[in-house]
Amino acid sequence: MASAAPPMKNTMPINSYKGYIMAFIPLNPANGDTYLMIYAKGTLESGIYEFDVNSKSFKKVDAIERADKNYFVSLTPKRNTIADEAIKNL
Repeated sequence: MASAAPPMKNTMPINSYKGYIMAFIPLNPANGDTYLMIYAKGTLESGIYEFDVNSKSFKKVDAIERADKNYFVSLTPKRNTIADEAIKNL
């Protein structure tokens, strides 16, 4: 979960692509052959989102500011071959 801000371990990149919001987690970081895809139908604007675990809500923010919060960095790629293959096999 630490991809954007190494000192803050509560940051995770996600994609909004072709009507799905998804995250890819490598299950074998050594060779990168196997991924876990977590997905839901929907769309999300690109940006940084702060997630509050207690209220189970999120809001768009301008910066990653607090170590006690969870953040998602949403990207909207033009093309994602791994996602295309995963969506095809759903």
